Amino acid sequence: MHTPPKSAGDAPARVPHHVAVIMDGNGRWARARGRPAEAGHRAGVEVIRKLLGACREHGVAVLTLFAFSSENWQRPREEVRGLMALFARYLRREVRELDESGVRLRVIGDRARFGARIVHLMDEAERQTAANTASTLVIAADYGGQWDIVQAARALARDAANGRLDPECIDAAALQQRLCLGDLPQPDLLIRTGGDHRISNFLLWQIAYTELYFTECHWPDFDAGEFAAALRDYAARERRFGARPAAAGQVTTGQVTAC
Repeated sequence: MHTPPKSAGDAPARVPHHVAVIMDGNGRWARARGRPAEAGHRAGVEVIRKLLGACREHGVAVLTLFAFSSENWQRPREEVRGLMALFARYLRREVRELDESGVRLRVIGDRARFGARIVHLMDEAERQTAANTASTLVIAADYGGQWDIVQAARALARDAANGRLDPECIDAAALQQRLCLGDLPQPDLLIRTGGDHRISNFLLWQIAYTELYFTECHWPDFDAGEFAAALRDYAARERRFGARPAAAGQVTTGQVTAC
């Protein structure tokens, strides 16, 4: 849970390799100021750049952000239109800086419902930054954890039906490889801002043993001090992965090996 932030420079001894964030509270932040929801979303975009800097400072290698869920299409049309415009603007304006900083950008989710212009921007951003190795930024857009598991299962089923895969070799490791983040380490820490204590269909498979951190802070107010507080809280926890404390260090994934 949330511990009071100390100075932003207080780096914990143990740092998560992969941090995932549910960026919540933009609308409430805006309403509290008598402004439209789009103002909160615009303010939230500015936080991403600062958080990437904080990740570099603390040594976090992978940052995954829940930008737009499969369910967010149900929001008012004007809000969705504004979110799409913000997303396109971010992809146009930030990719050069990400590339110069050595950040690889990936976008995960179902692209079928996005317009051709945004899909093109996603493709170009990924292509331009594909060779970068300093860190990885993953943006989840039109993403849902259930959708991710279903699309992985379909991929395995197609391979089995075409004779490329023995169904008896389908296990947890085989399915994980077909998930959107199958080539990346599982998140060590999941942060949700905005005060709600739920997962909201985000990375359901991947966060089986992820440490969860909830803060009342709305996303536009999430700064380096808040991030440092989350990292300190993580560093103080004992990660056992289902094992007893004495044997915890011997357990890595809790999964079996595919055929």
